[in-house]
Amino acid sequence: MSQTKSHKYNRSVSIIGVGCTPFMYTVDNPETNGLTEHELLGYAALSAMEDAGIKASDVDYYFHGQASPLAGSNQLTPNIHCGNWFGMKGKGSIHHSEACCTGYLALDLAANYIASGKYDCIMTGAVEFGDSNPYPNDSVDTAKHPFKREKVTMEKFLFTTKWLYDRVYARSLMAPMELIYDDPAEVYVRENGITPEQMDDTLNWMCINNRRNASVNPLAIERHTFAEIAKEKGFESDIDYLRSPFNPKMGAYLRANCLELKCDGAAAVIVCATEKIPEICKNLKHKPIEILGVGASSYNAINPHFEIEATKNACAEVYASTGVKPEELDIFYANDFIITSHLISAEIAGYLPKGEGWKYICEGRTAYDGDKPINTNGGRTSFGHAHAASGLADVYECCKQMRGECGERQVKKLPKTAMLRGYGGAQNVAAVLLRTID
Repeated sequence: MSQTKSHKYNRSVSIIGVGCTPFMYTVDNPETNGLTEHELLGYAALSAMEDAGIKASDVDYYFHGQASPLAGSNQLTPNIHCGNWFGMKGKGSIHHSEACCTGYLALDLAANYIASGKYDCIMTGAVEFGDSNPYPNDSVDTAKHPFKREKVTMEKFLFTTKWLYDRVYARSLMAPMELIYDDPAEVYVRENGITPEQMDDTLNWMCINNRRNASVNPLAIERHTFAEIAKEKGFESDIDYLRSPFNPKMGAYLRANCLELKCDGAAAVIVCATEKIPEICKNLKHKPIEILGVGASSYNAINPHFEIEATKNACAEVYASTGVKPEELDIFYANDFIITSHLISAEIAGYLPKGEGWKYICEGRTAYDGDKPINTNGGRTSFGHAHAASGLADVYECCKQMRGECGERQVKKLPKTAMLRGYGGAQNVAAVLLRTID
């Protein structure tokens, strides 16, 4: 049972501008190798301000999100170092880190500050180099090479992820992280009476749908569909390819393509008091998108089925505080660095019917051109996962869809109400509700 209870905001809060970099492997491309997190966040922040039609002087305060600033940047106060890059010198700011839920809670923090009446306009942004670290990343001489970075091996990546977990008290079957990924799939099979083969197909179809979505998204890191890859490898279909040893199982259920593509990127959002929009944004060219509320829950990985239980809590909280009903949702996003997340969270939120969501996925109904679109940007397995930045990248995509600005990947029905379910590092879950203001 949730022990968190939130209330309605004291005043309406809206999103007026969004910005996002391409998600990329920065050091692999001569054109991007040498970029810093300040430049990536600066690009996203300036893009968001341009989208809102405002200047840096119109912004009262900013938030800086990064999941692992020490490992990724050799910085402990990164918010202080980046402000000059987007015109925020001298403005108040806060850095925060909530693992892969950072970007979703970045929106929550900004909304709370504005709803309180303290500020009228806030820039909230997040950045991550998930694919590279400062070079050399195990040397005291790092400061001699401030712009050089090296690829992060899985060994080094897992060394830092253990910081997320309680290493003193851990249930042997639930932590550390290498042992918990199959849990949602196992629970779903047991509770809904489907076969392991049907779950395998569901996981593979989530990969197919995510990749189809990403293939028409210019910001996505991977744009080759599995149908194209299957043809190149001599398979008759994408599902045959994904059932093959080219996509090996990593445990009882999850396969290689069911996990995140860790990469680099940044995203930013401008949040404003709705009543102040005519004064601050005199030339806003699109409809504001109201932040109705954010439900929150935190579970350590030592708790059984922590992602499932935390998602239940967060969704129940935001529905109770806003009065929104599940049937009002037109589009859904889920942080699915473990791909089962978008199946279980969509059902828990009531966006897909309980025990039937796997069928929708296997029928292609959750792709961008289906009637129940999920993760239209491609999700963490195809759009890419720049840890802290991913949540705000989802907000960017969601707002673009709600404004009808997504071109080839625009969903069939213009969404009015959306939910984004954030999840990060066996710690935080957030359920964000957005609605277009007419």
